[in-house]
Parts: sequence; C-alpha cells; structure tokens
Amino acid sequence: MADEWHKSTYSGGSNDCVEIREKPDGADVRDTRHRAAGHLSFSPAEWCGFLRGLRGNRSRLQ
Repeated sequence: MADEWHKSTYSGGSNDCVEIREKPDGADVRDTRHRAAGHLSFSPAEWCGFLRGLRGNRSRLQ
C-alpha cells in the first residue's frame, strides 16, 4: 500500500493536481506534473490537521 499513489479528491477535475500516498507513518504528497521533483512527507498528526483545514475551507466556499 505504501507505494500506491493516487490523485487527490481535492484536485477536482483539473489536470493540475497533487497525488497522495498514505502510509502508516503519515502521508506523502507530490505534484503530478513534476513527480521527479520529489514529494513532501507529513506525519499522521500533520496530515490529519491538513485535511481538517481543507474540509473547513471547502464548507466555507460552498
């Protein structure tokens, strides 16, 4: 599972998106267009906080 990248659901239908790889010790995020540039790694607490922030912003925009 740790090697499975998938498109973020927060990217919508855009081709400019990020890919996510969930892991037991957090998550990795990378730019789909610049995969060779590497990725950012988040601890479980950081990743949960990030997702909470996205969900909060999404509800304010609708």
